[in-house]
Amino acid sequence: MAVGKGWEGVVLKLMRGKDFTFTVTGTEEVTEHYRRVHFTDGGLLAAAGESLHPTMWVRVWFEGAGRPHQRAYTLVDPDPAAGTFSFEFALHDGVASAWARTARPGDTVDATVQGTGFTAPVPEPRRLLVIGDPASLPAINSLLDAYPQTPATIWFETQHASDAELPVRVDADRHEIRRVERGAGTTLVDQVKAQLPELVTDPESAYVWLACDTATTRALTAYLRKDLALPKQRVNGLGYWRPGA
Repeated sequence: MAVGKGWEGVVLKLMRGKDFTFTVTGTEEVTEHYRRVHFTDGGLLAAAGESLHPTMWVRVWFEGAGRPHQRAYTLVDPDPAAGTFSFEFALHDGVASAWARTARPGDTVDATVQGTGFTAPVPEPRRLLVIGDPASLPAINSLLDAYPQTPATIWFETQHASDAELPVRVDADRHEIRRVERGAGTTLVDQVKAQLPELVTDPESAYVWLACDTATTRALTAYLRKDLALPKQRVNGLGYWRPGA
């Protein structure tokens, strides 16, 4: 699927973004609200080389209403030797979800690599404190995979009953997942503020990774930095989506 990239594509090209075309090889219905799409990488993983990192995302181009739209998606289980990876789509109303619902083997999608990055926390955290939702599940899983021996507490916001079936890669011996139902009275922000401080014994060594909707991410990042006094380098926050986008 060749999509003109408009002014955003011009800007990314000026910023030395690299373009690739991915080809669909298969799909999986994880739940009625969550779909996994498998791809060949169009040379992306070989080009990435040693820069391949946990939570790595690319800008994917979709067409809607006659114009290009770019959305960021995390690489799931990238295999450089095979040149394959997957994307996982939390389905809602939007151009990316519309594409994912009808994707079939042989379909193609264009992507630009520019802007992604991950700085490993030093010193390495004794416990990962992770806050996210279905949209950031692929990044959460890649982070857990990158720290296989590190305990973690995960606050995971859900919207649908079937979200309980989503493949969060938790190990009962090392990981604790605290699910927060969206719209059930207690917000994710409220629950994190009530529960996280007891796990932060030393702000200098704590490490919080969060990726939710933009408003939630901003509110929690401000709380972690100002109220709990975590240093900037110990908070990794990114707004993954906006309602209606």
